[in-house]
Amino acid sequence: RTVIPAGGSVTLTCSVKDSAGLKYDWFRRTSNTSEPQLVKVNGSDTLFSYWVFLMSTVSNSITVTLQPNWSQIYSSETITVRCEIQGGGDTEWTYEWRPAKLNNPPSHNEYRINRATESDSGDYRCRGKSDYSITEWGDKVTLTVSPRKPEAQLTADKTAFPAGGSVTLTCSVNPSPGWKYFLYRDNKLSEPLTTHDAAFQTTGRTSVSQEGLYSCRGGRGDPVYYTEYSHSVSIDITVSNRAVVILQPNWSEIYRGETITVRCEIQGGGDTEWEYEWKTTSSFKPSNQHEHRISSASSSHSGDYRCKGRVKSSQHETTKWSASVRLTVYDNVHPAASLTVNPDRVQHFTSDSVSLSCEGNSTEWRVKRFPEHGYMSDCSDWRRMTGSTCNMRLYWYGNAVYWCESGSGEFSNAVNITVQNDYSGIILVSPVHPVTEGESVSLGCRSWTGTKLSSVFFYHNDKLIQNDTRQELTISAVSKSDEGFYKCQWSERKSAQSWMSVKVAVMEPKSSSSPVLLIVLLLCGIVLIILLLLCCCRKSTGETLIIKQSLISSDVM
Repeated sequence: RTVIPAGGSVTLTCSVKDSAGLKYDWFRRTSNTSEPQLVKVNGSDTLFSYWVFLMSTVSNSITVTLQPNWSQIYSSETITVRCEIQGGGDTEWTYEWRPAKLNNPPSHNEYRINRATESDSGDYRCRGKSDYSITEWGDKVTLTVSPRKPEAQLTADKTAFPAGGSVTLTCSVNPSPGWKYFLYRDNKLSEPLTTHDAAFQTTGRTSVSQEGLYSCRGGRGDPVYYTEYSHSVSIDITVSNRAVVILQPNWSEIYRGETITVRCEIQGGGDTEWEYEWKTTSSFKPSNQHEHRISSASSSHSGDYRCKGRVKSSQHETTKWSASVRLTVYDNVHPAASLTVNPDRVQHFTSDSVSLSCEGNSTEWRVKRFPEHGYMSDCSDWRRMTGSTCNMRLYWYGNAVYWCESGSGEFSNAVNITVQNDYSGIILVSPVHPVTEGESVSLGCRSWTGTKLSSVFFYHNDKLIQNDTRQELTISAVSKSDEGFYKCQWSERKSAQSWMSVKVAVMEPKSSSSPVLLIVLLLCGIVLIILLLLCCCRKSTGETLIIKQSLISSDVM
């Protein structure tokens, strides 16, 4: 071996062919001697051998770093791999790299990768050499180069606000180290909004009070490497007009083949001309029309419908979204599946874990979501389905409607889930499913820590209905008049409001009474037939008498 640790040894062997009677002289040259020094004399007269270089390992610590320190970089970014030797004193080192392609020239302690590609991904190690000393290989550092350019994500806490209000925009890039953020408005992509530079570049969060079409992107490094632009988010100013979804006939539960009209009405519109937008959890996607006539309903029309109006003359002036109206089209009497939510409430904090489970005949249920701001997607797009259950944390998921759907087009009921991202706030505890008339229901109020709060005020459609020391609002026998928006208030904090639906109780005959009911119906049918026959007979007799009287009169004449 040619490398020995400090304090170690190595065996050297000198040999000459036909060496009988030869003795050997040994020579050594170090960094301190320019000429070979005779080490051991055995006395001989022969040619010198080739030199064997022996190097001793030293204990200096080796560190490999990335500058900037991003283990995940993207194609075309610039990054430097650096080798640092601690405890080297004044020693002048040359450097050896793995992989071998970096050893050009070997004397440099850093390697700059311009316009990185996927082939630059891998483990990087280095060591140092100085004359007859050498360090151990340093620990590896792993570099991953993604061939795909990252895309920024822009979200808004709401997409519409009243005049004088504001919206909080958040731009993010995942993974996030090193990014600065740039905000753009109304497709002016070459002109970032300079008024938001200081706050927005570092945090990615800012408040805007002007309507428009916003997008963002991230940038980092020198020279600056930019992400793709985010999807645009339209921020609107809400007007005082109110949008309402109307079903005609007003039956939320209908059967296959029936006809129903879904209409969006703008209340207080005056002479304003409106364009209409619809959101629905059904497979049926309404166009931007005032109303839609469904001449032959099917299960594909089942879902929650809501709408809003947009002023034709000003594309960023809109009404608020209407309350959702649920339309259920039954192929038989019941939906093909049910969706259960655990914990069973509409409102949650962003840190909450929520379990969505599908129960039905199919083995291929998928949990689907339709967010307030975004696109319909499957649970598998943001989490993994475990059997027929979707387990998720709500960190990045805003308000959305969830339901179950099978590959054959069967579906479940839909539920609303809303998210509170302010840990100092409170949430209303209310059921996700409609409550049946006559049943009892309790509404509560809780904080982020899970504490059930006392002395809570409860509101129904913005009207205070309870303001004592109780923890819950209990309705012992729910009626249709109890349907509506509820919210709670504790101290100075108010929860968001959630809609509680009330469904009409359907009385179904017991199986033991079915034969009696059939007999009664049969008897009623027989009586009806007899009455019809009697009426027909009387009519026929009367007509005969009139004919006979006519004939007699003609004979007399």
